[in-house]
Amino acid sequence: MISLLEMRRVSRLLCLGAHPDDIELGAGGSIMRLIEMNPAVQIRWVVFCGADPGRAGEARTGAALFTVGADRVEVEIDSFRDAFLPWQGEQLKQRFEALKREFEPDLIFTHHGGDRHQDHRLVSQLTWNTWRDRQILEYEILKWDGDLGQPNVFIALDESLCRHKVKQVLDAYASQRTRHWFSEDAFLALLRLRGVECNAGHAEAFYARKIVW
Repeated sequence: MISLLEMRRVSRLLCLGAHPDDIELGAGGSIMRLIEMNPAVQIRWVVFCGADPGRAGEARTGAALFTVGADRVEVEIDSFRDAFLPWQGEQLKQRFEALKREFEPDLIFTHHGGDRHQDHRLVSQLTWNTWRDRQILEYEILKWDGDLGQPNVFIALDESLCRHKVKQVLDAYASQRTRHWFSEDAFLALLRLRGVECNAGHAEAFYARKIVW
């Protein structure tokens, strides 16, 4: 297949996640593949709900693991309250506007707008509201809500890279291991399923409203 997303042209990547582990689960493999293809990439990595010190520490560990080899990485863990983002909307919007002034991305990874988690939806909405003229890919998060849909962009990944991704997520986020969905087999199953859908071994899948080439 012909790729319309040329990763070697991405020099500035913005990764947005409502919670620790969101970015890694949704786009971790694609981020590592992008760095392999373009080690000169600059990355801004922002997690909004990092009020809990333990979770914030895990988020920094996860970001460090998934950005090895990038030219420049800035990691920011904010202290918004988990599960209450819609009721902190004004402050969050101000945070987005500050990011817009500070960083001009070529590509943005953010949450899917159809995600049923209220924090995820708001981050997605504000991403589009803030960066109207940027390439945005919305990632998916496997969870209890059962809101997986029909993505329209797939980034094929080698099986070895997928296994590396899953291992790093499990290593970084020890606090989540008791959750029934937070498991190696579940994460690999989704990667394999999306691979089948794009005629590849494994893949991460995204939603794109627009693709500009």
